[in-house]
Amino acid sequence: MARKVEVVPFSEQWTEQFRCEADKMKDVFQNGCVEIYHIGSTSVPGMRAKPIIDIMVEVHNLDEVDRFNKQMAELGYEALGEHGIAKRRFFRKGGEERTHHVHVFQKGSEHIERHLAFKEYMVAHSDQAKEYSKLKQMLAQQFPLDIGSYTEGKDPFIKKAEQEALAWYRKRRKGESSAAETD
Repeated sequence: MARKVEVVPFSEQWTEQFRCEADKMKDVFQNGCVEIYHIGSTSVPGMRAKPIIDIMVEVHNLDEVDRFNKQMAELGYEALGEHGIAKRRFFRKGGEERTHHVHVFQKGSEHIERHLAFKEYMVAHSDQAKEYSKLKQMLAQQFPLDIGSYTEGKDPFIKKAEQEALAWYRKRRKGESSAAETD
């Protein structure tokens, strides 16, 4: 059965849904957890998105994550291993009617910076966020039952925006570091 591609207006509830799941993740990963982040389009105020909450868990040791698969299953998450991205553990909740994705990376992973840069860039650049929202809405209408074509259609925008976001994010962080050193 094909999964319906649905892009909906931003919902304030997404932040609360993230917080609720993040609290559960803290209980699961305990001392192995460094930080838990709300990422993806549902974390950008005003952005249209598929109503799936993306959560990124930063851990001290990725090799230990698999031992938490049972606890994640008790919370309704299916463990999918790396699921296409090396050095990641991926969990999804809701089956075909997905509600949450959990991406787990080890501290220091370039993927952590990439996800945070993209999110913060979209938050700070509302014009880019609006353009991305319009693109997603158009693609969802064009490919309502073809998630592959929807994803493929977003790819050029994401790659370009991600490069801009990383440059912006690194410059910003470098500026913060320089300012802290002069204090």
